Amino acid sequence: MSVNYVDAILAAQDTLLREDESVFLYGQDISRFGGAFKATKGLADAYPGRVLDSPISEDAMIGVAVGAALNGMRPIIEMQFADFSSIAFNQIVNQAATHFFRTGVEVPITVRLPSGGTPGSGPFHSQSMEAIYSHYPGLVVVAPATVSDAYHMLIQSVKLDDPVIYCEHKFLYRWLKASSINGDGLPLGAARITRPGKHATIVTYSAMVHEAVRAAEMMNEESGWDIEVVDLRTVKPLDMDTVLASVARTGRLLALGEAYPWGGVTAEVVARVAAEGFHLLDAPPRRLNSRDTPVPYYPDLWASHRPTPESIRVAMRELLSF
Repeated sequence: MSVNYVDAILAAQDTLLREDESVFLYGQDISRFGGAFKATKGLADAYPGRVLDSPISEDAMIGVAVGAALNGMRPIIEMQFADFSSIAFNQIVNQAATHFFRTGVEVPITVRLPSGGTPGSGPFHSQSMEAIYSHYPGLVVVAPATVSDAYHMLIQSVKLDDPVIYCEHKFLYRWLKASSINGDGLPLGAARITRPGKHATIVTYSAMVHEAVRAAEMMNEESGWDIEVVDLRTVKPLDMDTVLASVARTGRLLALGEAYPWGGVTAEVVARVAAEGFHLLDAPPRRLNSRDTPVPYYPDLWASHRPTPESIRVAMRELLSF
């Protein structure tokens, strides 16, 4: 029997609620309704009084979470869509992120952000916010790309004493399946070599890991190029040791992301590799992101807006030809 990505998130919350009385869930329509994506389905019945519907006020939701965390609780907050978390921006970056620095009191909250695009979702329900939150000290930002990581990284996030932004990709919810949620035990902050290779490195995260692997397999079948794929898993902090070790093996880097290109995670990866591993490079590092426009509604336009195996292969051929 297979388990999919959103089921892993549901199972992780079940485990956390069962094992720790200080954990509770808070979000819009997450109780009896089970949430917009059914990531909390059945938990309200299993844990009465601990799966709570919030008002339609993201600002208030994070305010409640911060207050609860300061009083010994470990809240998991579900934003209905990552885009809507901008309404709670002040509470996240000026309260949760800075509180330990200011007072020495920890704020162990986990904010679940259903992130990234799906066909037809458009500009208000498809954005990737990880780079924005990574800009602020005090926040840990994670982006699981596998069923196992969706489960284990959520559990690790809630057990962490720092505020965590947990970016779960909506496109993976029911598309990505695995035989189990068993994992390799990697901790938060550690990247994974998803596909070993020797000719070039793709550094990416979240749903783009799967697009990168598909592109790498196509290139291997077409022309024998052997492309390594690194899954960052955690966006903040970055595991530069794994990234630099990969670039040392291959000599070439493509940083790949679904978010907008300006000032994003891919820009940070390229900058860090150029600064810390320039001597390892045989070609200028490149990056590939979605187009610098709002996310389109129409499915065909959306498919051409984000990186695809085809556009990844074009970028890789240019990189390999240098």
